[in-house]
Amino acid sequence: MLKARRSVLRLGAVVLATCCAAAAAAAWEPSKPVQLYVPAGTGGGADQMARMIQGIVAKHELMKQPIVVQNKAGGAGAEAFLEVKEKKGDAHLLLITLSSLFTTPLATGIPFRWTDLTPVKMLALDEFVLWVNSEAPYKSVADLVAAGKTQKLRMGGTGSRQEDHIITVAITKATGVQFNYVPYKGGGEVAVQLVGGHVDTTVNNPIEAVSHWKAGKLRPLCVFDSKPMPYPEKITETMSWADIPTCKSQGLDVEYLMLRGIFMPPGVTEEQVRFYRTLLDKVRATPEWRELMAQGAFNQTALEGAEFRAWLEREEERHRRLMAEAGFLAK
Repeated sequence: MLKARRSVLRLGAVVLATCCAAAAAAAWEPSKPVQLYVPAGTGGGADQMARMIQGIVAKHELMKQPIVVQNKAGGAGAEAFLEVKEKKGDAHLLLITLSSLFTTPLATGIPFRWTDLTPVKMLALDEFVLWVNSEAPYKSVADLVAAGKTQKLRMGGTGSRQEDHIITVAITKATGVQFNYVPYKGGGEVAVQLVGGHVDTTVNNPIEAVSHWKAGKLRPLCVFDSKPMPYPEKITETMSWADIPTCKSQGLDVEYLMLRGIFMPPGVTEEQVRFYRTLLDKVRATPEWRELMAQGAFNQTALEGAEFRAWLEREEERHRRLMAEAGFLAK
């Protein structure tokens, strides 16, 4: 009888140990809906990418919990940055970033730096294209510059002392042409304002202006990259992204690409970061993501870990230099 009891106890201990080991081996995953903050308005590149991620995760059932997108554009993204910084250890909160990650704290002096967050993954880099209304007479950068020498053109852009404004100042330094810079809340609104003729030119991301280009409302003049975009499929009847020349090839020596990445609050675990990296890799492997990359002519560079952190360090310093030259640093 005593032997039987001992056998039962040993068996129970084995079962308990096995259950505990299985529980320990189970990977972390979200236990409630995941908030994805967009530090910008609706319709812009970051917003569109966030909602694409949301849709892909739901469609392909890549996660048991849903993703909920929230736009927090206050203070040029400061609202989102500071809130995520304060949510230490909250693994149910993600932030999709653009280069306002650098420009907003440098321009405003808010108590925030990208190192206050946990970098997860660079998803891509976003291009900038110089756009004009299709009814405007400008067919090249030279045409636009010539017009700018005789009249003050209106440049529409997202926010002040942010990416679009930095590029505008760089164009002025390169050409001597002064612009009346008109800030709007997001890239979608910027494109609409150009279509409506309320501004003369913009430096929108491809994804923000592509629908208007397809509709024959906008004309691209050049891309602010070192080489043409590698997407040969025709967007209009006559042009593809690859057909847009670089600005440098037209005598405008300005280059600028923008971050599209995912961050988490500080204090999360490596296991939690790993879950989202794996999730984002699955997202990037879907046909919907590949279609988004081609439609928006994204540079598909993806980084994580030490490589991503090193890139962030370099970009922060580059933006500090660019903004100092433009007189945009907080005093």
